[in-house]
Amino acid sequence: MKTAIAYTRVSTARQGKSGLGLEAQQTALARFAETEGFDLVQTYQEVETGKGADALNRRPQLAAALKAAKKIKSPIIVAKLDRLSRDVHFISGLMAHKTPFIVAELGADADPFMLHLYAALAEKERAMISRRTKDALAAKKAQGVALGGLRAHGAQAREDAIERAEQLRPIFDELAGLSARKIAAVLNERKVTTPAGGDWHAATVIRVQKRLGLT
Repeated sequence: MKTAIAYTRVSTARQGKSGLGLEAQQTALARFAETEGFDLVQTYQEVETGKGADALNRRPQLAAALKAAKKIKSPIIVAKLDRLSRDVHFISGLMAHKTPFIVAELGADADPFMLHLYAALAEKERAMISRRTKDALAAKKAQGVALGGLRAHGAQAREDAIERAEQLRPIFDELAGLSARKIAAVLNERKVTTPAGGDWHAATVIRVQKRLGLT
């Protein structure tokens, strides 16, 4: 059986404490490893954002995973590409380490060129999410919602909430027309966690729909 290193990451401490985001990734990795014949000899878990040029310096577990993978000459497997990063430059930097990366979602045959391509698409998506987030905040301000009086971390929390909601927009567009209760059931069945890393309920669905301007 082929050996491999597993790497999982969530962006917030809240998600890390809940274990839900990490658990979903671990389940996906275990299923992939069983199907493809990999023995996951070590799993490295990280609770850290993937943003920023110094992202690798702030992700000691990823650095440790790279070191371990190089030592046993094995690939690193992640559940989704965005668990590494949505930044093309960052992905290119990882490729320079000469350690193979396998993205379970893309399949074992996805080569470095494909990873770069998907990273470019993810980076574009992130830019679009950022733009929509700024537009949403500007719209709320125009409607008279007091944003300037919020403390800095409160304003950032609001922006983060809208950004997380925007990441879910494609799924909500797909499920448009279903009741909030049904949408919650589908999301839980697909093991898609809420922006906070928990299970979905009708009220949670409605809250995200409002952030996306769908209600």
